[in-house]
Amino acid sequence: MKQALVDMNTKLEQDLWREFTRGSQEAFRALYDRYAEVLYAFGRRYTSDSELVKDCMHDLFLDLHTYRAGLALEVNVRFYLLKSFRRKLHLALKKPAPLSLDRWISTDPTLPMGTFSYGIEEEIVADEKQREALHALARELNELPARQREILYLKFKHELDYDEIAAIMQISVPTCRTFVYRAVKQLRTRLEGFSVAYLFLLLFA
Repeated sequence: MKQALVDMNTKLEQDLWREFTRGSQEAFRALYDRYAEVLYAFGRRYTSDSELVKDCMHDLFLDLHTYRAGLALEVNVRFYLLKSFRRKLHLALKKPAPLSLDRWISTDPTLPMGTFSYGIEEEIVADEKQREALHALARELNELPARQREILYLKFKHELDYDEIAAIMQISVPTCRTFVYRAVKQLRTRLEGFSVAYLFLLLFA
């Protein structure tokens, strides 16, 4: 069921992209509406400067609109936008920036589960032991090297494949796979008794 929804969304985005490259302003606005929040959240993982993130978003969509006639018709829209946006951010920041996941962890135990990013609500995770495991997962993620954190974010949040992640990160596909394997293995060891895959599903919801 989930894969069917992913395929449906992918087809819709590809249709919008083709219409946009052919000059449709409505398709351009639809793409912006679908990805503005996604790109903003992605950018805030690299910098707390919200205005810089917004400026880079503006520049990205301006470039897309200006050069739309020369863009490829068949692309993975999410991959293309994330890769292009990341490049603009890094140029703006003058250096590669580590992905920050600090906001996943609540420093106040009285705060609701909404203190996790990506809208995890307390009613979704009603089990106290499960909530503790999610907090532990977030802490362990923050202990990973920045590059591993970023790869996991792209893999499990944005559901990109290894080829796409490797292209964004400018590493080889085998290296990308190794980063994921080592990170997941480490997390499974430290979170024994819980399904890391299931916790990822909740954390990146």
